[in-house]
Amino acid sequence: MDGFAALLSEPESETLLGVRDVIAIRPDRVLEIQTTYSYKFLGLSASINGGAWVRSGFGQGTIIGVLDTGIWPESPSFDDKHMPLVPKRWRGVCQDGEKFDSSMCNNKLIGARFYAKGHHASCNAGERPPAFMEYVSVRDAHGHGTHTTSTAAGVSVPRANVLGNGVGEARGMAPGAHVAMYKVCWYTGCYSSDILAAMDDAIRDGVDILSLSLGGFPLPLYDDTIAIGSFRAMEKGVLVVCAAGNNGPMPSSIANEAPWITTVGASTLDRRFPAIVRFANGKVLYGESMFPGHNATKELELVYVIAGENGSEFCLKGSLPRAKVQGKIVVCDRTLNGRAEKGQVVKSFGGAAMILANKEINLEENSVDVHVLPATLIGYSESLRLKNYINSTKTPRARIEFGGTVIGKSRAPMVALFSSRGPSITSPTILKPDIVAPGVNIIAAWPQNLGPTGLPEDSRRVNFTVLSGTSMACPHVSGIAALIRSAHPTWSPAAVKSALMTSTDAIDHWGKPISDGLKPADVFAVGSGHVNPERALNPGLVYNIMPDEYLTHLCSIRYTRTQIFTITHRSVNCRDIMKKNKGFSLNYPSLTAIFRQGKTNTVIKRRLTNVGSPNSTYFVEVFTPEGVKVRVEPQHLMFNHVYQTLSYRVWLISRKRRATKTVIHSQGHLTWVHTHSSHYRVRSPISVTWG
Repeated sequence: MDGFAALLSEPESETLLGVRDVIAIRPDRVLEIQTTYSYKFLGLSASINGGAWVRSGFGQGTIIGVLDTGIWPESPSFDDKHMPLVPKRWRGVCQDGEKFDSSMCNNKLIGARFYAKGHHASCNAGERPPAFMEYVSVRDAHGHGTHTTSTAAGVSVPRANVLGNGVGEARGMAPGAHVAMYKVCWYTGCYSSDILAAMDDAIRDGVDILSLSLGGFPLPLYDDTIAIGSFRAMEKGVLVVCAAGNNGPMPSSIANEAPWITTVGASTLDRRFPAIVRFANGKVLYGESMFPGHNATKELELVYVIAGENGSEFCLKGSLPRAKVQGKIVVCDRTLNGRAEKGQVVKSFGGAAMILANKEINLEENSVDVHVLPATLIGYSESLRLKNYINSTKTPRARIEFGGTVIGKSRAPMVALFSSRGPSITSPTILKPDIVAPGVNIIAAWPQNLGPTGLPEDSRRVNFTVLSGTSMACPHVSGIAALIRSAHPTWSPAAVKSALMTSTDAIDHWGKPISDGLKPADVFAVGSGHVNPERALNPGLVYNIMPDEYLTHLCSIRYTRTQIFTITHRSVNCRDIMKKNKGFSLNYPSLTAIFRQGKTNTVIKRRLTNVGSPNSTYFVEVFTPEGVKVRVEPQHLMFNHVYQTLSYRVWLISRKRRATKTVIHSQGHLTWVHTHSSHYRVRSPISVTWG
């Protein structure tokens, strides 16, 4: 990529921008970093002969590059005992640094680099924070990178657990794949200049998949470092998978929304860690916790401290009066500081236990922690009942009863409350997120320099811990993409992405539509649906996209020549491109129609390539969105041979001329169904919006 990073004053920046050959100057942005069971939940099994793991060789031969906080190489998840040799095409290195040398790489961890120039140039990077250790190397001081890498491609680790909870065999999605770590995140954040440098190196090194569990809020694509770097990766045949962000449920909060990126939202598992609150009057509240042990606390007095403006109700540092909380169960409201940190504050003031109470913004979201004292998290409706009990009882008392690990008794998957939502701001004709995957209460590898909470005061040491976020969902899809790449090494990034999207599940494990809280999830929450690795490996048909088609797409959304050059490093004439591509629509695996004022119809063109059986015929099924009429031509696609491509068109005619108070958006889906094999159902969501 043609560019460089420099520390410039504002006048220097303005002067440089006036130079003829300088296209753009951007400030260095700081981005944020966004299992023993999830592979089973997704249907992956080593004992199924025709299953995705066996058919793909567990991802062997594929290389996943991870941009994150680093890696803990000694973790058992990165043992290379049964790994094949490093692919001959690999051109990467293992960079020496503080407490990390090249001998720590092996046939699993085959590459390691770190990038700190942006970090060092940041205004506060000169001082090391007192609470945290940082390694000037690829070694992970924070745990996030170790966790995400093992989720994507960790090897089998028997009897993995978190202090006795969640016991099982830990495996990543692609346990046979190789990994390379590109450390771009430090205690000051993840700087865009470091991210871009890492993406450049990863492409040259020879990775097949890039997994980025980081991001922020949406940006125009020409200002988005990840969008720019991932375009170059896509051109070189590398699929880029990114976290959607944790700013949900706010609409249009989705990050990493470029159409050449696979954008992943988060969903739940059907695994729970019950820890109920039992009042002295016998009534109970449901809560969850991964505090170790199966015993109940003693029945203790409940206290909820509200003392002026010092934040005692949130259990902020220094806010709790020892005399009021010592030896009691302390109620702490969510938000403002970390969940586990609240428990440490309660413990430091002599509290015996904690009930973490969701605020209205958190609703019933249930991300658990391995607390430093007996504690449980309760939902918003339960927190109202708790506070009513405290306020109406002279001496409220309760105990917390821990129930261990429970699997299969709760509805899942559901969209996680925090998962960022569409529609896309920068490209509203592209439906985002693309897909959802497990991202709540995910157990994966953890470094030995940290306790399971990640708090500096936590002296416990574990090989695994639990985290939640779209950061955890992203590597699930990265690993599954590696399986597809291993099974189909010649497929383009767009073909792999199409296989992931068109094979998804729209219903949960109880046979009901995937939900988002109390309502069915819409396409802006769930995208094309929930990832299904078994079907993704053999999708039947794929929507392929060539790199030049993205240029036409950028022209179609009226990006300027300079903006397109910034993203693609290609000089284009949009007027000529659009003349040659009248009625263009990007061959995306989802369909979006926007009816602005006065517009009542649109035509969407699509192409499908047969990657299943020769001599295959598909017919179309349409679930029509409310407020429109849909016509598809042709209604049958007859493929004579593999890799044959056929086209179809979709006419969407609005039955109304403008949005109403009750309907501004509707959704449906279009599915191509094989006439002789129920396995092949190539499903695309349809999103319709009135502007």
